[in-house]
Amino acid sequence: MSLRMFDLSGKSAIVTGANTGLGQAIAEALAGAGADIAAVGRTPPVDTRFAVEAKGRRFHDITADLGSLEPIERIVAETVEHLGGVDILVNNAGIIRRNDALEFTEDDWDAVMDVNLKTTFFLTQAVGRRMVEQGRGGKIVNVASMLSFQGGIRVASYTASKSGIAGLTKLLANEWAAKGINVNAIAPGYFATNNTEALRADEGRSRDILARIPAGRWGRPEDLGGAAVFLASSAADYMHGAIVPVDGGWLAR
Repeated sequence: MSLRMFDLSGKSAIVTGANTGLGQAIAEALAGAGADIAAVGRTPPVDTRFAVEAKGRRFHDITADLGSLEPIERIVAETVEHLGGVDILVNNAGIIRRNDALEFTEDDWDAVMDVNLKTTFFLTQAVGRRMVEQGRGGKIVNVASMLSFQGGIRVASYTASKSGIAGLTKLLANEWAAKGINVNAIAPGYFATNNTEALRADEGRSRDILARIPAGRWGRPEDLGGAAVFLASSAADYMHGAIVPVDGGWLAR
């Protein structure tokens, strides 16, 4: 197998939630493999821009709140205008709300489902339409979760949304494989990001989580880059509907 199979030169990638954490690491990894990056987020991705441009790749910042469908067409249009097309979409943006199921509110349910599932689907739809128009296929990489496989506790809407992402990944793979569009997902384990700050601050929960991870540590954002590049590259041309755990062995325990 040639390393050229992992070469993303000439490709343009949209990465949502690219201003920090996992999204930033994924954007940097794709740029390192040759892709130009359209970074979507609510705050300016200053560090991501610096890292991508340092690798000699083009970078376009799209400020957008993915809590609604309003910015979707603009995201696609700006990417095409500034980068010439769209070949890769990484649906990384996500939020989480924590509360006992007996106390969980409608607002916390809707906020998470809107960002993590609803907008993800309709952005993917818009990008998929563009990929079909371009006629050269493309790669969709969804960011799922351990809670795509497990129930978790105190995160009802997050678990529901990430279970939904797993289902959508398979459905879209079924519909779009024949169109040359690969739809797959990465399922990160327990990573040191903003979303897990509360868990890491809870000494008991953090200890219990680390005790189950065979690798013996929290994941680092850069641990996700290789899987993202693989699924975005021609090396994954015959992969459709896969959900790839990057979890330090959590699911194997």
